[in-house]
Amino acid sequence: MSRILRVLVFALGVWLAAPAWGANERAVKTRVAPVYPEIAKRMRISGEVKVEATVDAGGTVKDAKAISGNHIFEVAAEDAVRKWKFEAGTGDTKVVVSVNFTFGP
Repeated sequence: MSRILRVLVFALGVWLAAPAWGANERAVKTRVAPVYPEIAKRMRISGEVKVEATVDAGGTVKDAKAISGNHIFEVAAEDAVRKWKFEAGTGDTKVVVSVNFTFGP
């Protein structure tokens, strides 16, 4: 087997073993609103947090990790996304979702 063919076979194996990526692949069925942190309320801070979630085949979030946004909202965003439900799929999927914190009047 040529070296190029071995590299391609290896790359295909890695690609097949890795979880799928992309929020477009798994629709959100149920969203749970985050709890607005008290300190952010008092300071009248708004913001957005991007959360990477690992979703199992049944649509349950197995893990959630904030990847960008204001640190004051990270824990609340991760906790909320862990309670979300997604459409069922063929296996574990990693999706990136946005959680918005908007301070109302």
